[in-house]
Amino acid sequence: MTMNDESTAIKPDAPESNPPTFEALGLSEAVSRALGEIGYAKPTSVQLATYPVVLERRDVIVQARTGTGKTAAFAIPIIDKIVRDEPYVQALILAPTRELSLQNARELQRIAKYKGTRISAIYGGVPMGKQLDELRQGTQVVSGTPGRILDHLRRESLDLSRIRVLVLDEMDEMLSMGFAKELNAILDLVPEKRQTLCFSATIDDSVQRLAERYMQNPEFLSLSSDAVGPEEVTHLVYRVSGRDRVRDLIQILEIEDPESAIVFCNQKTETERVAAELQQAGFDADWLNGDLSQQERERIMARTREGKLRFLIATDVAARGIDISHLTHIINYTFPEAAVAYVHRTGRTGRAGRTGIAISLVSPKELGGLYYLRLEYKIFPVERSLPTSGEIKTRKEADRIELLNQAFSEQPSAAELSLAKRLLTFPGAERILAGLMRGFFGSRGGVDVDEEAAAARRSRPAPPMPAPESESARGLRRTRRIRGGAAPKRATQPMEERPQLWQESAALDAATEVVQAAEETEKLAEKTETARETQEAAIRRRERSGRPVEPIDETGEAELENEEPSEELNGTLYLDQGKRDGLRIGEIAKLLREQCGLSRRQIGRIRVRDRYTLIAVPQNRLDEIVSKLKGIELHERKLAPERAKTQ
Repeated sequence: MTMNDESTAIKPDAPESNPPTFEALGLSEAVSRALGEIGYAKPTSVQLATYPVVLERRDVIVQARTGTGKTAAFAIPIIDKIVRDEPYVQALILAPTRELSLQNARELQRIAKYKGTRISAIYGGVPMGKQLDELRQGTQVVSGTPGRILDHLRRESLDLSRIRVLVLDEMDEMLSMGFAKELNAILDLVPEKRQTLCFSATIDDSVQRLAERYMQNPEFLSLSSDAVGPEEVTHLVYRVSGRDRVRDLIQILEIEDPESAIVFCNQKTETERVAAELQQAGFDADWLNGDLSQQERERIMARTREGKLRFLIATDVAARGIDISHLTHIINYTFPEAAVAYVHRTGRTGRAGRTGIAISLVSPKELGGLYYLRLEYKIFPVERSLPTSGEIKTRKEADRIELLNQAFSEQPSAAELSLAKRLLTFPGAERILAGLMRGFFGSRGGVDVDEEAAAARRSRPAPPMPAPESESARGLRRTRRIRGGAAPKRATQPMEERPQLWQESAALDAATEVVQAAEETEKLAEKTETARETQEAAIRRRERSGRPVEPIDETGEAELENEEPSEELNGTLYLDQGKRDGLRIGEIAKLLREQCGLSRRQIGRIRVRDRYTLIAVPQNRLDEIVSKLKGIELHERKLAPERAKTQ
């Protein structure tokens, strides 16, 4: 068989006016009930495409991204239609690791909750006694690793003479991990009259050779084309020297501040060393590799799955099969030696329709692997530099604000809140607030406040695991996202999507509440002309003192919008400075008035992002504004204004 023959390309999940539900598949009442309890309402593309082919009793090769519902794609038809109520092994699922075998077994058990199908997980690293008992009692579905399955076959404790379906899960990973010999031995022992289902994120020559030898005219379903990574993952690269990689990792963790992450290492010894240094730095971290006992491995994985461990330091083999839908980050401490390993690593995040971030530390010696990743899998990570002194300063400030937030978490009285609102309009507000903070931080008994605040953030536990999300909710969220505009390609993702300190930190919550309360007061004042004039005078006073009010919306983006423009502001000016440069809305407005002669009502919405700023201005004056601002020095950098490329 050639992969171009008998192949079908299936489009990934997309919003439809009437997307099919599981009812359209004609499932039994028992399986439908179980799926409803799990939260599955609508099948994913891989499930929808695979189900009818499996029912036709045809062999099939499915290429799909990690996290697209592949386990349920084979589990549903096996439980619902293939396995009969007879006490012998009828289905065998092979997976590369113990963890993935356990995960598959758990998913099968959830789907078979009301069918009564007996399922066993057969893997190495644990005594055989329990597995032998389950096999003797009439297990119908076996989920296992090639090595332990072969051991049982040689002992004749496992009889595969009557299996009806064989599933090869993560086929590319099994072959890359060196299981070709065991796979060939198992496949030579199973009956020729069987159905074979192969699931793989990538299809290379080794997968194709095995398919040609052991599968009968398989149908090839491609649900990912040449894009094999999860669609919802943002890929980032930090260029490092490689001399002190742990120090660089800690700097990146300080700035990115992941809620939860798996940090991948190429060697087992690295996992222990990195975990120890992160723990010493105050981070909630632990390590996982093949040297741990199975009991210890399961304990650490359970903590990770339950959201009780924030940073897991692991090798590729140890982390396979860890299905954590709420994982926000994957970090490659060392870049994987094989590009396919990058695909599997980053597949641990961005699962089940959620978004995720993959960060790689790349030294000069690892650039070849990065270039090959771009060439082979069309994944183009965005390059970033290590944190600047400005970002480190912002991090410390955010940590201090969080201390304030924790110290004054109680709801203030009406009188106190009224005084706070009044203070914000007072010309000396910043001086007074600075004095109050000096007194607060100075009263902490000589403690290094920055270190205390940083330690509190580093030791923060992972967030609680979110409740399972139904397939219908995922589909609705995906529809809303696509209707709102197509996501940018990975190679051109805007830098403002970086989870910045001022966006993620709860430290801004208190300031946001006070500013929003002040805005409500100002809206009431606008009801009369006199109040409006008073407000404008106050704004002018604040601007003259260099202290403009910067509203903060729920996403943490600083913006200012002129509600009464004097003319149509249909031009957009782009400035190459933003939040990380310390740019403020007040100084932008002042610059446009003084350098370009714009009136207040000729300056529209100002959107300050991470690395750039967008300003609405009159279209007929856009070129003039660009010319007048070009070369002006701001925050020790010369401006390079231009027309925004998208308006």
